Amino acid sequence: MQGSLSDGNLLRGTLDFLLLASLKDEPLYGLRIIQDVQARTQGHFNFKEGTLYPALHRLEKRGLIQAERQPSDSGGPPRKYYELTEVGRTELARQREEQRAHIAALRPYLEFA
Repeated sequence: MQGSLSDGNLLRGTLDFLLLASLKDEPLYGLRIIQDVQARTQGHFNFKEGTLYPALHRLEKRGLIQAERQPSDSGGPPRKYYELTEVGRTELARQREEQRAHIAALRPYLEFA
């Protein structure tokens, strides 16, 4: 991931939020998740598979996402698609509110320019 966040918990929380948000509309497989996050954050968050898959497994263990193998649309081996569970949708809504509150709290400090 790019960025200069040094607090591992904050970085992990941001990654988890981005992953949950990227799965909001449809199930996606690993590379598509990475591409979605890069595109929607204009490349600010750029992470590799070595970061992605441990995070997806952590979210799956927490019951926030579930995985299902589906045939590849390109004729290759089956891909593992991840989707939000109902618990994951609830958690995404909670994290969205938390992120909004965080941004609102920072706004006065961001306008000092």
